[in-house]
Amino acid sequence: MSEITDDRSAVKELGRLAAAAGLDVGGGTIRRSSSRFCLGVEHGDYNGTELFGVGTDRFMWLAFKPNDSGRVRLLSGNFPGDGVISFTPGRVPAPKGQEIASTWGRFPFGVDYVLQREGIKLSKGVDVVLVGNIPGGGMSRSASLTLNLILSFLDANEVAIADPMRVAVLAQQVENDYIGSPCGLLDQIMILFARDGTGTHYNPQDRSVSYVPLGVSAVDFRIVALDTGTVRPGLENSTYRVRRQECEELVEILRPEFGISCLADVRRDDVYQSILEQYGRSHPDHCRRLAYIFRAQRRFATMIEAWKAGDMATVGKVFREDGIGLRDEYRISGPELETMCDIARTVPGVLGERMLGGGDKGAAGALVRASSVEALATAVRSGYPRSHPSYAGRYAMHVCQVVKGVTTLEERI
Repeated sequence: MSEITDDRSAVKELGRLAAAAGLDVGGGTIRRSSSRFCLGVEHGDYNGTELFGVGTDRFMWLAFKPNDSGRVRLLSGNFPGDGVISFTPGRVPAPKGQEIASTWGRFPFGVDYVLQREGIKLSKGVDVVLVGNIPGGGMSRSASLTLNLILSFLDANEVAIADPMRVAVLAQQVENDYIGSPCGLLDQIMILFARDGTGTHYNPQDRSVSYVPLGVSAVDFRIVALDTGTVRPGLENSTYRVRRQECEELVEILRPEFGISCLADVRRDDVYQSILEQYGRSHPDHCRRLAYIFRAQRRFATMIEAWKAGDMATVGKVFREDGIGLRDEYRISGPELETMCDIARTVPGVLGERMLGGGDKGAAGALVRASSVEALATAVRSGYPRSHPSYAGRYAMHVCQVVKGVTTLEERI
């Protein structure tokens, strides 16, 4: 596969893939979906916190056109070994089985399964080719793919869903109910609702989305993903599942006395201290998870206000403090991720850094002055292979900007 750097090269590659596989997407629709960068609160979605993030310019490009075969036929340029995935709408493998575990086809299978289950009738055949340049870990490649597939399958079948939040929930259900990944809603919301040059704020209390413009005084900065070259095992097989279970267990322990429904409900100092006094010794690990959520919520308002003011130094400071909490209290990071953070922290002009996404493996992230990006790249090239020589040929650095989450391109194949 040739290197995909922009819409033009992506469209060219989609055309090549379609021709090689005998799929007809000529004159069809091309939709582009972004990656995402969570500024706060990482791991807050399943704990009930507010969320804040942006769309970033690493993308999934998907071209589709209805066909007369009655079958859905898909080819991914990122997984050419899987060949053309083909199925009849309404007839896909059972969820969470070994038959789907090792193929990217579990995502289109899951989209068909969930939409049909929810009473959204899919019946038309459609040819699909797709390709992406989203790194595998920390920037929500699976959510971007799932959202793009849902929107494209709906379009191909001339079905409209007026409420975009329902689309986000359907995408979550594909991963939860079909694939078996226990993800929350953060990734789907931050991609589907993302806009150019602005932050997306989600409030779970009323399920509202609002937009926070970046203050005009902000320094020129870049969002950098530091791909460690490691392969994440999937949320269903990672520490993510353990952490989520621990948080849910603590909620059940605290619910009778404190009346909470999620860890984000613990907001008052006296309530927090009472919990630590009663359960700190008997459930120390559970209370560490609460400590991260409690303190991250306190930092969240500071992050939002700093973003509004264009105070990127404070945004970076909060981002870094969240990373230390994720490492020491939530304990969701990993050695390769922390090596990237340690390296970034030594570079003047790096405003903040921390692990990204589900944890264990994947990518770390940094907020960096534009003038310091090359210095960071030099430091990573020098330091990371020495610490982790087995990943010397596999790590990467992705320099990103804030973009809209989902776009239908004017280009055609």
